[in-house]
Amino acid sequence: MPDAQHLLLFVAAGLLLNLTPGPDVLYIVSNALRSGARAGVVAGLGITAGCFVHVFAAAVGVSALLAASATAFTVLKWVGAAYLLWVGVRLLLARAPATAAGWDAPAGQPAAGLAAIFRGGFLSNVLNPKVAIFFLAFVPQFIAPDAEHKALAFVLLGTLFNINSVAINSGWALAAAWMARHGAVRRGMHWLDRAAGAMFIAFGVKLALSDNPSR
Repeated sequence: MPDAQHLLLFVAAGLLLNLTPGPDVLYIVSNALRSGARAGVVAGLGITAGCFVHVFAAAVGVSALLAASATAFTVLKWVGAAYLLWVGVRLLLARAPATAAGWDAPAGQPAAGLAAIFRGGFLSNVLNPKVAIFFLAFVPQFIAPDAEHKALAFVLLGTLFNINSVAINSGWALAAAWMARHGAVRRGMHWLDRAAGAMFIAFGVKLALSDNPSR
């Protein structure tokens, strides 16, 4: 593990990275706007679960394989891009909600709805090879070259990064749910879905056209 100074730097860098808008933040915000804070928090937890997959995969070398193999990266890239495009098209075709969700999810929201939101966040993260490359490039910078147990240090730092992300992701969800309580946001929910759908499609196209960052 790094010393206290480098550990604080790692935490600060991780918090700033989690604050940066991207597909994950968009997924959290769009679900919170439509279904309330609980749905947004669940979306964030699904994304965090996906990050844990990347952390453990990087620790055992799978992410290194993605970084080195053009074929493996391309396959996962196209699957991830297709998933983002599918989410975007669904939002574009979604009907306007009859009522706004407000601060929390509607009363009686089925557990399957929250499970689907969690699964969607998990898949959107796991199927993005750039997340795998990110962990492989970012975390080792804070591991000493002479560390005895590099894989363990990687897992511990990755776990710390993910735990910190829960607070940031929950903050995005709460902020979006608070916005949804305002009449202007409720009246524009239909167009917000369209905007989110277009952004997901843009993220999917961007991922599909991206090259392996390690090459």
